[in-house]
Amino acid sequence: MEQGEMKIDGSCHCGFLKYEAEVDPERVGVCHCLDCQSFSGSAFRGFVPAVDGRFEILEGEPSRYIKTAASGHENAMLFCARCGTHICSTGAEPGSSFFGIRWGTVRQRGELPPRVQIFCRTAHEWTWDLDSLAKRDTQ
Repeated sequence: MEQGEMKIDGSCHCGFLKYEAEVDPERVGVCHCLDCQSFSGSAFRGFVPAVDGRFEILEGEPSRYIKTAASGHENAMLFCARCGTHICSTGAEPGSSFFGIRWGTVRQRGELPPRVQIFCRTAHEWTWDLDSLAKRDTQ
């Protein structure tokens, strides 16, 4: 592991899938693309790219869904068939070295604040002013 890199681990919601990876905390981000909005059921999704393909499933076998982006590029979405948690995306081709880990599945997510926002042209206006929303601990 190189300087500035961090070892992380995580799992799906039910714990069937467990993984570990090495990441660069400076590359953590938030994606506002329409696909991320749809997959997350929210206005954006957090991502943590693994460094040089250093991502490994330790337990369980993920299901794969091949998604074709608007650009025509195909990605494989790895998720838990038991609870539905999306763990990461990777290239559709075998041996891909890209793994975009879903921030919400990372156990150390509190140590990985976003550093960048991408696909901002499809962001919802209200996401730029979250501080103006009322803050509560419950519904």
